[in-house]
Amino acid sequence: MKFAPLGDAAVIVSLDGGSDDAALAAVTNLAESLRQARWPGVIDVVPAYGSVAVFYDPCRIGGEEDSPYERLREAIIERVRMNQNAKTTEPMMEARILELPVSYGGADGPDLEAVAAHTGLAKADVIARHAAASYRVQAIGFAPGFPYLSGLPAELATPRRSTPRTLVAAGSVGIGGAQTGVYPLASPGGWQLIGRTDAQLFDAFRPEPSLLRVGDRVKFVAAAGARAISVSSGQISSFGISAHVAAGPGLRILSPGMLTTVQDLGREGQRAAGVPSGGALDALALRLANLLVGNPEGAAGLEFTLIGPEIEFQHDGLIALGGADFTGCAPWRPLRVAAGQRIKFGPAMKGCRGYLAVAGGLNVPPVLGSRSTYARAHLGGWQGRALQAGDVVPCFAVRRQADEHWWLDPRILPDYGTSAVRVLAGAQADEFPEATWEGEWKVTSQSDRMGMRLAGPKILAKTGTELVSAPVAPGTVQVPPDGQPIVLLAEAQTIGGYPQLAHVINVDQPRLAQLRPGDRLGFERISIGDAHQLWLAREYSLALLREGLAGKIR
Repeated sequence: MKFAPLGDAAVIVSLDGGSDDAALAAVTNLAESLRQARWPGVIDVVPAYGSVAVFYDPCRIGGEEDSPYERLREAIIERVRMNQNAKTTEPMMEARILELPVSYGGADGPDLEAVAAHTGLAKADVIARHAAASYRVQAIGFAPGFPYLSGLPAELATPRRSTPRTLVAAGSVGIGGAQTGVYPLASPGGWQLIGRTDAQLFDAFRPEPSLLRVGDRVKFVAAAGARAISVSSGQISSFGISAHVAAGPGLRILSPGMLTTVQDLGREGQRAAGVPSGGALDALALRLANLLVGNPEGAAGLEFTLIGPEIEFQHDGLIALGGADFTGCAPWRPLRVAAGQRIKFGPAMKGCRGYLAVAGGLNVPPVLGSRSTYARAHLGGWQGRALQAGDVVPCFAVRRQADEHWWLDPRILPDYGTSAVRVLAGAQADEFPEATWEGEWKVTSQSDRMGMRLAGPKILAKTGTELVSAPVAPGTVQVPPDGQPIVLLAEAQTIGGYPQLAHVINVDQPRLAQLRPGDRLGFERISIGDAHQLWLAREYSLALLREGLAGKIR
């Protein structure tokens, strides 16, 4: 085994053993064993391509002498030693066999002809060979439920499209290099599309949301007339809200501003199904705003970008704004509002994203353990989407009082003004010139909740080796072939194939959330020990704040 940090909140355990069935069984057994251990502080366990990623909270791992990373590393080694002593070779998770009906070619497989031309085979032969093979699920990622399948006959390997499609239909079966896979949801994609299936690969309300899991066997069956289920308004509703929608007082959206969504602190334990953690991009701002109105720190609030919404409050209450400074509302202090009162938050004067907490929190149904909106998959929040004019978002109506003549000491707030973020070296850091770390890049407008694209000095790897897709996390800095880095944010895919230059530490990720197009960004390397000390120091400051607020909000 080899160990490497994936930022300051995950460790990658790599197993040497190739890509055969025995190696895959070793990966799935290790992942299941670590899940069954149920260690405090371990948030998620994700198997993928000869490795297992273990996500953790350093504050919950414990340990006084060893760092949280080293303590977890030793625990994993001991767990593996225990399993070896048990001398069992039986798989801990049953490898299921699933058949997926596929309608090949035509409108369902627009790239079938291109694949046939590339391989020199007739279209009928491409279909026959693709359907005759037996596949294994090596990883779930890119999108919720998306399976990376090995076992594609070598003669069918076809490079990805030079220009990805902006929209691939749900159920599309594609070939990407030496892999094949199925798009569970309508999404952008660059694989060669050869057919479609009506199998529903992802459903947030199933006990196991992803139809497939790592280690399963998959068989495609040619079936004329098979159709994928398109993402209709009905499906959006079924993902976004449950049968019960809370009634009562709420926030009436008069104008939605720019990308206003319901967010909390995100989803834990769903990465193995390809579901990102999501949640507030500036998690600290939401936590602080919630504390200012007496809420639990993870209560759902509103996140808005650059231009805030105009809201009518339907009940007397207490609110607080955190994050960026928006016109129309003073930040970082509790404010009383009355039923019928309207506030127009206007444009951000400084920063990028604001967070509005309401006493009691927003009362939207949780999906996969979170009220956060994940709009790409139409999950959670209010009907799985950004808010629109006329929406009424229900609240848990709680009457609280607070003295308004105080505000947070700026020393507890993130340093939003700095142009540098602290990072840990990534898995491929040594593949890039040392001068890379001296560069500075500009944030481009091609940025969203999934990732931030940067423009500036090109970062070119010393070698052009094709990489196997590997787990990524919020804060991962990837470098695509054009040499312009991408910093992944809260809604980042769970698996990525670009070289990993670095990982922005957890404490500095709020700075990323508040950068706007045109802002500058550089990287400063630190050690994982220093990153964890900064994390623990932040949590200590928050604990002092919670104690200090105990008597101020009633």
